[in-house]
Amino acid sequence: MHILVDADSCPGIIKNILYKAVERTGTRMTLVADRPLTTPPSAHIQKIQVKPGLNAADIRIITLAQMGDLVITDDIPLASAVIAKGSLALNQRGEMLREENIAERLSARDFMTELRESGIDTGGPAPLTQRDRQSFANQLDRLLVQQKI
Repeated sequence: MHILVDADSCPGIIKNILYKAVERTGTRMTLVADRPLTTPPSAHIQKIQVKPGLNAADIRIITLAQMGDLVITDDIPLASAVIAKGSLALNQRGEMLREENIAERLSARDFMTELRESGIDTGGPAPLTQRDRQSFANQLDRLLVQQKI
């Protein structure tokens, strides 16, 4: 398993959980962003900076993703694309996005986009809670243990 991180939108607290997990398990991880990234020194962590542009990091992640890889993202279209390639997608709140739920998520995302474009304030996502962080860490651990079996 190779972990690919949509690092442009990934909060530092989630990255820290990932850094610890990949060091503990020896799992390869690549962070992709369109801005410079600072990561701890590690043989397991790679970073890729793409040129700024619409969905440039997403496109690189889709290109890199292979069957069985794990993509960390809250970007629903990106999750959909990597799921179609046979990768796993985990959001920052610890929820697995799967073939069974991604179409519903895309539909809800499109609906919210339409509301925003029509001038309705839909607010943003709620801040990550301690429970969200714990859920993410637990789901990540489960996936990494399964990968080792």
